[in-house]
Amino acid sequence: MPITLTVPEGLLSLEGQAQAFAGLTDALLDAAGLTGNTFMTANVIGTINVLPREHVLAAGKPIAAAFIELKLPEIALVSAETRQAFFEKAADVVEHAAEGRLRREHIWSNIIYAPEGAWGIASRSYSNADLVAAIQGGATQ
Repeated sequence: MPITLTVPEGLLSLEGQAQAFAGLTDALLDAAGLTGNTFMTANVIGTINVLPREHVLAAGKPIAAAFIELKLPEIALVSAETRQAFFEKAADVVEHAAEGRLRREHIWSNIIYAPEGAWGIASRSYSNADLVAAIQGGATQ
C-alpha cells in the first residue's frame, strides 16, 4: 500500500527521512489494526519525494511543508475514526522527524482509494475478497 511523502530540501535529514517513512509505515499498520501482519507489512511501500524548496508551496508561496499521500484499496481505513487515527499519527511522525523545522499546521495528508479489482501486487490483480484473504493469511498467530 503505497505511501508518498513529499517535502522540500532541508526539511528532513537522511536519517529523518528514514525515520519518517518507518513511522508512517507503523502508523498505517496500527491504524488499520494490522501491526505484525506479514502480508501487509511486506506490501507497505512508497517513495520520499524531496523537491527544491521553491517547488513546495502553500497559498502560492514556498513553505516548509509535508504532504503525505496513501493509496489504498477501497476496503482500507474506511471509517472516519481509522482515517483520523492515521492522520494524527502521521503528523506526529513527520513533525518529530523534522526536528523543529516544520509547523504541524503545514502537514497535509490525503488518501486515494483504488476501486474494486484495481489493486496489483507482483503482477497479480487482487479483488477486495482476495486482499482480505491474503491479509488474513498473513496474520500473526
